[in-house]
Amino acid sequence: MDETETMDEVLKKASVLVEALPYIQRFNRKIIVVKYGGSAMVDDRLKRSVIEDVTLLKLVGFKPIIVHGGGKEISRWVEKSGMEPKFVNGLRVTDEPTMEIAEMVLNKVNKSLVQLVEQLGVLAVGVSGKDGGMLKVQKKYADGEDIGFVGDIKEVNPKILYDLLEKDFLPIVAPVGLDENYQTYNINADDAACAIARAVSAEKLAFLTDIEGVYKNPDDKSTLISELPIAEAKELIESGYIGGGMLPKLNNCIDAIDNGVSRVHILDGRIEHCLLLEIFTNKGIGTAILGDKETKYYHE
Repeated sequence: MDETETMDEVLKKASVLVEALPYIQRFNRKIIVVKYGGSAMVDDRLKRSVIEDVTLLKLVGFKPIIVHGGGKEISRWVEKSGMEPKFVNGLRVTDEPTMEIAEMVLNKVNKSLVQLVEQLGVLAVGVSGKDGGMLKVQKKYADGEDIGFVGDIKEVNPKILYDLLEKDFLPIVAPVGLDENYQTYNINADDAACAIARAVSAEKLAFLTDIEGVYKNPDDKSTLISELPIAEAKELIESGYIGGGMLPKLNNCIDAIDNGVSRVHILDGRIEHCLLLEIFTNKGIGTAILGDKETKYYHE
């Protein structure tokens, strides 16, 4: 015991571990997909916090898979190259030069995450959706508009992910895929995380975002929903409460649960150790979207 710590502080640590125990038991050897993006990718302190969380999940028996984006970094390099980033309905317009930059940036981000994980004592392998034919895509259109090399996932082959997990590696996936003619396409990272979670029947899918979670009224912070059964999530969308960037995210969450993922978490990646707080504590901090037969707290 550190001499500066009081017995109360030491006991508090013990109680935190005891509180986490039912969750550790429940998810031992289960797959959790973490979609990593937003501020947590830009701020070095938050980046380390997220990687520490995922590494801890791995060390206590979970089987995490990280799927990352690179949006802000891609835009920065597009601008550095003298081009202007363009978006239609939140999707990046990706011509050939932009695709080349996107793939280079995503590979750079991918290997920097591998490096961080390995610094913390866990072996990671970075792959893209091209590897092992993991992500097969077709051209995606934004309301009928051609936006270039942006892919819609039509098939996921998770074999390479299962092989890596079986050999005790932590897979880190960059959202790039190939069409039937082996042309490279950029993929929205939320879509990639959702499709991968479905394909591996993940127990959990966690989205790290720059918002606190899902609100009944986005203008009223007191209306944050901590537990959202899938039926209620569908009602919220139909009633027009959900708009903006949350709408496609929530639709992805519903799609994942409809296809076998047990629960989806929308978390504020700006909070240090948000993954641990949501997964291992009774309170949780974001919005947990649950399948019809699921409850959030297993030991109650």
